[in-house]
Amino acid sequence: MNVYDIIIKPILSEKSFAGVKTKTYTFKVAKNATKPQIKNAVEEVFKVKVESVRTARYDGKPKKQGRTSGTTSSWKKAFVQLTDESKAIEFFEGLQ
Repeated sequence: MNVYDIIIKPILSEKSFAGVKTKTYTFKVAKNATKPQIKNAVEEVFKVKVESVRTARYDGKPKKQGRTSGTTSSWKKAFVQLTDESKAIEFFEGLQ
C-alpha cells in the first residue's frame, strides 16, 4: 500500500487543534491500515519522527432519505504523537 493511500485527510476540528500544542495530530486513515504503516506513512510524508499512534474505528451512521435507508461508510481515525525533538507539521501550524 502506498503511503499516500494510507493517510486520507487531516481532521480539522476544535478538539484536534487542542492537541497541536502537545504535537498530537489527527488523521482519517485507510480502514485496513495498521499502526506501523500509519507511523511510517506520517514519517515519510511529513518528514517528522513519530513517538506513538493510537487508532479508533467508527461505524457508519444510519441515514434515511425518503423511503430509502442505508448507512454512511465506516472509517478509521489515527491520533499521531510526535517526539519532543521533532519539528511540527507545517500544515496544522498555518491554520491556527
